[in-house]
Amino acid sequence: MATASQWIQGARLRTLPAAIAPVLIGTAAAYELQSFRVVNAVLAALVALLLQIGVNYANDYSDGIRGTDEDRVGPLRLVGSGVARPDHVKWAAFGSFGLAMVFGLVLVVITQSWWLILVGLGCVLAAWGYTGGKNPYGYMGLGDLFVFVFFGLVATLGTTYTQAGQVSLPAVIGAIGTGLIACALLMANNVRDIPTDMVAGKRTLAVRLGDRHARESYVLMLAVAILLVVVLAPTKPWMLIVLLLIPACLMPAWLMVNGRKRKSLIPVLKQTGMINLGYSVLFSLGLVLSHGF
Repeated sequence: MATASQWIQGARLRTLPAAIAPVLIGTAAAYELQSFRVVNAVLAALVALLLQIGVNYANDYSDGIRGTDEDRVGPLRLVGSGVARPDHVKWAAFGSFGLAMVFGLVLVVITQSWWLILVGLGCVLAAWGYTGGKNPYGYMGLGDLFVFVFFGLVATLGTTYTQAGQVSLPAVIGAIGTGLIACALLMANNVRDIPTDMVAGKRTLAVRLGDRHARESYVLMLAVAILLVVVLAPTKPWMLIVLLLIPACLMPAWLMVNGRKRKSLIPVLKQTGMINLGYSVLFSLGLVLSHGF
């Protein structure tokens, strides 16, 4: 039986900033549109967090029963390490998805945006299909696209829409930015796992690109995400405070390019998660300070 501490480890707390970041940005964009709603923002955050936790447990379960996690370097995997029964981890994933759908339904009822039910179902199906089912798209190198679409575009623009009833250019830029950083987080994880993923037949984008190009893509994702705010600078000069994140990106970028031992890439996961959170805070602050400039 897994302990409570091991279940918490299995939830992969280091990935949760990727769920909070788009909600912060989407809420700030709604504020700029003069439509900030606390309850809607909290509900959106709960949906995003529960989906992220659900994805993490689902990935743990699916990779564990396939043997992908039997020889990996990094944080604990419940099924792969044998500390939890596979069916328990699967139901933990389903429970997280179920709670996400409940909070999402409440948000739909509040906003009367019934079409968002289809978006929510799409999120859950995509979350399970990442590594679950007979033909998981995460094994085909499409996992990064899922992360960008759902934890970048959908989460950010959905948060803005459920508060303001519309989206804006800052919301779109922020969605692209946080989506790219979330993809960088996934890339850091997958670069570390290239040797074991190749043996297991898991053809992630990192495996397809090869070690060198995968590492370079991580740096490119961070650079584009941060520099993209320059597009907003002419009318929103305070957005340039996002550039303060550049020094924080130097160490993880250096480790990704030069760290040849797989264990040396483990800290990059936490650092990238904090970069995503810092990006969302500075981006949101820039929008608020530029409001009415």
